[in-house]
Amino acid sequence: MIVNSTDLKNNLGKYLRDCAKEEMIITSSGRKIARLLAFEENGQIKTRSNGEGLVSERAEAYDYAQKKISYEEFLHITENSEKRYEYIDGEVYLLASPRTMHQRVLGELYILFYNWFKDKKCTPMLAPYDITLKRSLENINVVEPDLVVICDLEENLNDKDYYMGIPVLVVEIISESTRTKDVIKKLDLYMSTGVSEYWIINPLNREIAIYFFENNNIAKNETYKKNEVASSYFFIGLITNLKDIFK
Repeated sequence: MIVNSTDLKNNLGKYLRDCAKEEMIITSSGRKIARLLAFEENGQIKTRSNGEGLVSERAEAYDYAQKKISYEEFLHITENSEKRYEYIDGEVYLLASPRTMHQRVLGELYILFYNWFKDKKCTPMLAPYDITLKRSLENINVVEPDLVVICDLEENLNDKDYYMGIPVLVVEIISESTRTKDVIKKLDLYMSTGVSEYWIINPLNREIAIYFFENNNIAKNETYKKNEVASSYFFIGLITNLKDIFK
């Protein structure tokens, strides 16, 4: 199947499911730029008969275990570690330190969120802050989004003071090396576990893509560029001018 990049972006939920059935070739301006295929059951990326990988991500973004482990094993690994990990669909990822541009964008956005949510029920929380999301009773995931907005904090703190609920809004600031994971794997995770809104911020292209989820699918999405004003679907009135975020 051949899909242009705009159609992929606008119908990502559909194509994430379709790629489990057949290979997709992504085009931009009539030029083939990428292939997309589902992961095998063993967590490895499907390959062509010549061994060429169809979806890949540069190694410096994440350093991960070579086999899938259980959620209990993940907790044991991370319990006394000072390193930051994520656990997605059975795989462990060691998070790299963020770069300067990433931190500047995160700081500007957090100030905006902090001021907008002040004296409101919902609370913005910065990474590092573990978020536990369940696809099912057997598939438990732990991620560290750059920024989340939580509206049920007090009701969902466990006896160790960890939040165990579902954020309403999640923000990831991507880099070239984390694009595949944030745009595909994490989007699917957030969409399928009850998150309402997902912001993907690309400092290199100075873009913000906002996805609104309903019934475990993408109901609305918009990508904002240059000096446009990005607007939340869920929190009416929460807006950000891109020129202020990407100073």
